[in-house]
Amino acid sequence: MKKLYVGNLPWSATDAELQALFGGVGQVMSARVITDRETGRSRGFGFVEMDDAGAGRAIAELNGTNMGGRPLVVNEANERKR
Repeated sequence: MKKLYVGNLPWSATDAELQALFGGVGQVMSARVITDRETGRSRGFGFVEMDDAGAGRAIAELNGTNMGGRPLVVNEANERKR
């Protein structure tokens, strides 16, 4: 299983929309749009967990595609340094 970073999301994007978009490419384990703790508003990026084969296809097929008028940035997520 791989975790993908999805950047440049429209502010209106939801977890369900992210799940549906990536579900067309492969099996999605989880999809989450990151929100601001104080306002609850989207921060413009999210993460999707997929099987390895689906993740590779998602990067190839969805990077640069249009969602809500914005070109998505899709790549493998890097672990956050503490």
